[in-house]
Amino acid sequence: KQEVNENSLKRLNGYLENLQKPGFRSFKPTQLTFYVREREPNSSNVQESFSASGFRAVSFTLHTRDLLSTVLDILNSCSLSTEHIQRLNVNSQPHKEAKSTVNRPIKWDKTYYSFTGFKDPEEELEQAQRVETTLISWLDDNEASAVKKLKKSLPLRKELERLKFELSHQLELSDIRWQRSWGIAHRCSQLHSLGRLVQQRPEVLKNVKGRTVVFTDRSGMSAAGHIMLGTMDVHHHWTKIFERLPNYYKLQKRLLFLEDRISQLLGGIQVIYIEELQPLLTLEEYYETLDSFYNKLCDSRLPFHPRSLRGLQMILE
Repeated sequence: KQEVNENSLKRLNGYLENLQKPGFRSFKPTQLTFYVREREPNSSNVQESFSASGFRAVSFTLHTRDLLSTVLDILNSCSLSTEHIQRLNVNSQPHKEAKSTVNRPIKWDKTYYSFTGFKDPEEELEQAQRVETTLISWLDDNEASAVKKLKKSLPLRKELERLKFELSHQLELSDIRWQRSWGIAHRCSQLHSLGRLVQQRPEVLKNVKGRTVVFTDRSGMSAAGHIMLGTMDVHHHWTKIFERLPNYYKLQKRLLFLEDRISQLLGGIQVIYIEELQPLLTLEEYYETLDSFYNKLCDSRLPFHPRSLRGLQMILE
């Protein structure tokens, strides 16, 4: 039904556009069929067939040569009211009507959209304008709710600060961070998990002094030297990470030596890793990147004068 309506509407638009073209005289009778919503059938010469789907097929032939007669025929064929068209015709002057019909876009009556099921563009525009949200209106609508949620979360926020302070002090950590914007409740839960591990296995956390713990998506050590605890991992995985810290520290020393060797080959330029600007890499991933870059430098033998680029910094991605 929708396809029939769309095809008929295209042909109807073409017919009406031709009516509005100055000097156009060649018209062929055009037969159209529309599926419209069922109403009480009335006596009409129009061929109608009813179905159980809530729509009826209306077929009619266009053969008029002026816009007004055509529109009236269409409305009559679909059993729609023509009173508004007749009132407009009485109140308007013929010469003004003739001028206004030239190159004027077709504007359908509201009843057309209700019967055909098509969307009314004017109504959609009005709805969009009504629901358009500005920053001020959004703040007005959500201020009370935001204040209520903030007050409700204050005890949990205090609990988070307490847990963070106690663990940082107990383990002598430099900081505790989160890579992602987890909610306050999730952060408290993660700190409680770390606190339980401290109570159960205090010996495995003896090498964390002065370090930063970051709760993230995976466990290990980051390229910046931070201890990463995967939030989806269980205590067993965290324990393995803490037990491997001495090996991580050895790899970190090798990484610093590799950065120094690259610096010497590039005229004293300093190789740095900026956590805020680069993807989150593990220490192993960053070491592999540096090692690959170092081997390429050795093969190319770039002619840099020693310390000619001293004072500059570079990052590798």
